Amino acid sequence: MGIRRVMPGPCVLCGEHHGVRRDRAWYCAACEWRVGDAPDPDLPAPRVDIVYYLGYADRVKIGTTREPRARLRAIRHDELLAFEPGDRRIERARHELFAHLREGGEWFTSGPELLAHIRALPGSADPWRSYAQWVSRAHRDRA
Repeated sequence: MGIRRVMPGPCVLCGEHHGVRRDRAWYCAACEWRVGDAPDPDLPAPRVDIVYYLGYADRVKIGTTREPRARLRAIRHDELLAFEPGDRRIERARHELFAHLREGGEWFTSGPELLAHIRALPGSADPWRSYAQWVSRAHRDRA
């Protein structure tokens, strides 16, 4: 892929300062946005729905949002465990999959099966980086 270095300026999409040079251009190390490209200011930001997994004590909350920063600020939690691309349909499927662990509402006992599922998600190693990549991809896909 290339060597990660400090870019000439922050990424316009995610604010990351590190990038990779390839094909004579800079690409953001976090979201892979090509430096110098600008999102179309006449279009609203693309909608990127995610399912989030939050840890609190020995429980996990499985919810969904399109504004993860605001949503996570509003929920008491110890740790962001993962993001998964998806909307209410995916959230509902996860609630059904782990119904045997449900404590109430969107909270589940953090059993081994649920924790293994979370670790296997592509957005578990670095949830915010994964989210930045999904947002960047959504911008590119509509261009």
